[in-house]
Amino acid sequence: MAVRGVFGGSVGDTGTSSYVDRVRRSGGPARGWRRLLARDPGEADLARRRFRLGPGPAQAAFETAERAYVSGFNAALTGGPDAIDAIDAMPPERQPFAYEGTGAACTVLDLLTLARGRRLRELLDGPAGRHSHAVHLGAGRGYALLRLRPVRGAGRAHPLLRWLAVDGYGFQRSLDGTDRMVGERTMPDLLTRAHCATFDQGLGRLLWYHDGACPDGVAAAIAGYPAGRRADLWSGVGFAATHTGGAEPDELARLAEHAGAEGFRAHLAQGCAFAAAARVQAGPLPGQVARAVPVLAGATADEAASWADRALLALGHDPHTHDDFLTWQADTRRSWSRRGR
Repeated sequence: MAVRGVFGGSVGDTGTSSYVDRVRRSGGPARGWRRLLARDPGEADLARRRFRLGPGPAQAAFETAERAYVSGFNAALTGGPDAIDAIDAMPPERQPFAYEGTGAACTVLDLLTLARGRRLRELLDGPAGRHSHAVHLGAGRGYALLRLRPVRGAGRAHPLLRWLAVDGYGFQRSLDGTDRMVGERTMPDLLTRAHCATFDQGLGRLLWYHDGACPDGVAAAIAGYPAGRRADLWSGVGFAATHTGGAEPDELARLAEHAGAEGFRAHLAQGCAFAAAARVQAGPLPGQVARAVPVLAGATADEAASWADRALLALGHDPHTHDDFLTWQADTRRSWSRRGR
């Protein structure tokens, strides 16, 4: 089984009419209580969150990603005959963020209606099949919006990618509670230390946004956390710097230097490799990914994605536990360390 199969794989037939088809047929704006769930497009304005946004490409990259997320979220709520088609009509580089939003909305609706993950599964079986990584991150954001632990319903999602919900939860909780998660460096009450590690990968992605893709600022922010949390924060930064972008090649090189100086170069590369694998599966490779992977991982996007392929194959039959997920990441780091030998 290859990573590209996992990132784009189906989670099974529910035996019901497709939620996506019902969205296409429904027409009109969100009604009743769904209207209360709609996200404000102004949420994409990171300046009003007091993030440190400079004059470079970071602000445009981040706000474009969050606008696509909000659009995807609201599309899943409001429906309309062209709602899902509108996501597929977006530029390919924006579609993963839109499907992340759709995954978040489907999760919220599933939880509120006790649907046991039906909408999320049908979304993955349909048009979001190539964006499975993004949808699972979005599922975690949905849990965070309702202040629920993502591990409670993880068993109803993909057996391995379900753990990405903890990453998405970490990103959204940190986005909504930046003063506590970034300023005070607190950690929400999660079940195990391992879950906290994956939460920190989502927090690391948020730090890339929060510090405006400034390598010095990001490195300084990570250095302020306890030593045991820094590796996972660097992994999240590597994912965001590749997947969302926002930095020029010379800035990415400085980011890699900071990670190496702190002893976390492999974690930065692993996050980059996972982002490359997700983007290769999703479709045409965006420019920011093609620029970032050679700098952060020292390889092409296809080669970096293949490290995740091999790491998954090494897990054997039916990997599904959180330890399997962490081993997948660790083996990807080892592939980076062995490159060129």
